[in-house]
Amino acid sequence: MTESPLIYQPERLQQRLAEAPLEPGVYFFKDRLDNILYIGKSKRLRSRLQSYFRNDHRLSPRIALMVQQINEIELIVTDTETEALVLEANLIKQHQPYYNILLKDDKTYPYVCITWSEDYPRIFITRKRRFTHPKDRYYGPYVDTFQLRQTLGLMYRLFPLRQRPKPLFSDRPCLNYQIGRCPGVCQKLINPQEYHQTVDQVAMIFQGRTEELIKKLAEKMQNLAQAMNFEGAAQVRDQIRRLNGLGEQPKVNLPDEDAVLDAVALAMDDQYVCIQLFQMRAGRLVGQLAFFTQRQGDEPGAIIQRVLEEHYTQVEGVEIPPLILVQYDLPESELLGHFLGEKRQSKVKIHTPQRLQKAELINMVMRNAELELNRRQRAIEANLFALNDLAELLNLPDIPHRMEAYDISHLQGTNVVASRVVFIDGQPAKQHYRHYNIKNSQVAPGHSDDFASMAEVITRRFSPWMRDPERATIGDADWPDLVVIDGGKGQLSAVMKVLNVWSFTEQLTVIALAKKQEEVYVPGSSTALVSEPEQPGMQLLRRLRDEAHRFALKFHRQQRSRRYRYSTLAQIPGLGHQRQQQLFAYFHSLDMIQAATAEQLAQVPGIGLRLAQQIYQYFHPQEL
Repeated sequence: MTESPLIYQPERLQQRLAEAPLEPGVYFFKDRLDNILYIGKSKRLRSRLQSYFRNDHRLSPRIALMVQQINEIELIVTDTETEALVLEANLIKQHQPYYNILLKDDKTYPYVCITWSEDYPRIFITRKRRFTHPKDRYYGPYVDTFQLRQTLGLMYRLFPLRQRPKPLFSDRPCLNYQIGRCPGVCQKLINPQEYHQTVDQVAMIFQGRTEELIKKLAEKMQNLAQAMNFEGAAQVRDQIRRLNGLGEQPKVNLPDEDAVLDAVALAMDDQYVCIQLFQMRAGRLVGQLAFFTQRQGDEPGAIIQRVLEEHYTQVEGVEIPPLILVQYDLPESELLGHFLGEKRQSKVKIHTPQRLQKAELINMVMRNAELELNRRQRAIEANLFALNDLAELLNLPDIPHRMEAYDISHLQGTNVVASRVVFIDGQPAKQHYRHYNIKNSQVAPGHSDDFASMAEVITRRFSPWMRDPERATIGDADWPDLVVIDGGKGQLSAVMKVLNVWSFTEQLTVIALAKKQEEVYVPGSSTALVSEPEQPGMQLLRRLRDEAHRFALKFHRQQRSRRYRYSTLAQIPGLGHQRQQQLFAYFHSLDMIQAATAEQLAQVPGIGLRLAQQIYQYFHPQEL
């Protein structure tokens, strides 16, 4: 592929633009490494593509930066604009291009995920939409996390649902089946079709169709009563009562009790945009969804249009209301309305109200968006203030962008591990967290050496620069602006002894944070820096250090538990490491192995009846 972007190759650019037809379709922008930068749609592909390369000032800074990187353009022509819209949404979901950012990067609010791709779907709360399978569905994002957890907890009490991601026992259901909380999914005591019907009812709650579900349950209750199944009718009656209670505290009511609509508004400042979507069903507010993104120069109507396109392409047709109220006129409202109408199989109206109750509803949604935007802005300002205070405390030339903290965890020298946690711009970046198993042969049970362990971790962390001292650190995303060692002067000295022999250390800021007095030590000084325990910079350091401690301790406990499991089985004659792994792969836990019969143990691949009897006798010596 040619290295130079298209804007620097006028002839090649004009050829690509001339090849684009004046028809609807989807276009891809790719960089020199063949990565997809952006996916867009248009009813006239050539006209839309030409608009990116006219060198006018109407392009937002985000799009102008993207144009500088475009190396290739690819097209998919469709028959209609609606097909282009659907195809664009599916491709964005599949490829997640960097510059298609509106709903892709919102990890603030939780979603409910239902794994429809599985025979027995799981239902859980998550803050990341992964789209691992096209059948899986995400509902949300929801603003009120507490209410969401209460609602999901109620669903698990009202409906017999799968309670565990993995079975507790291999040959029998757990207590949840006995008390009616689970239909025996682990032993397949219910067929997938029946279980899907139960999950369908739960999904209706998160689709804002509670009233419709209550009507269906009322019909079911009457049918059960007529069939003399009074116990089943009573259970359905109790479900209806609890579901009615779910909507007893609506945040807002509309005068029209039959109103079914969505209301969308936004608030924005120079940097950020907050979009709120209120779901009104039967005149009551049943859902409040929120989307948050950086402002990239787009017009308010275009932002709302993109939010609605991405949101409604991910929902089922029954979730789309017949009326959508928007704060601003949309640039392609007719196209969106036609697409939503086809998906809903009835007309969908998109309206910008100017007066009366509907305009008041839009104003209320806008005020909620402003409140959320202000709350986020205050949090950003507080974080920036803490970063500035930390830079001043440590005499840094600029606020630290990437901060790393390291901690050692062990129990009297056993299962010695270390952790690295990373904060980017003052916020946890968990994709960069790392665990380390300490390999130093001098560190053994009964003989711990935190100094040597920390020196080993730092050596392994900076080994790329040690192998290549000429490697540039400026602009390297993996290079830390600040390294925090959990410990005092001893740990700091051990680390600096490793680093001082390398030239890149001059560009590295390393400090130690002692636990007892919460004191900060820097290399070359025997006294702690003067600081106040509650100043914002110190609070940020403690959050970073505490996160490293939590991460290390969690890993240490996992390793210790694993060591205990295997050490217990290692005492059984004839049971080597490979067979131990086979046992754990089959039973998942030491408790299940201990509870298994000799016949059940013999079913494990590689475990014969004789060895199975030895394992059983080891755990049940009283039966000898």
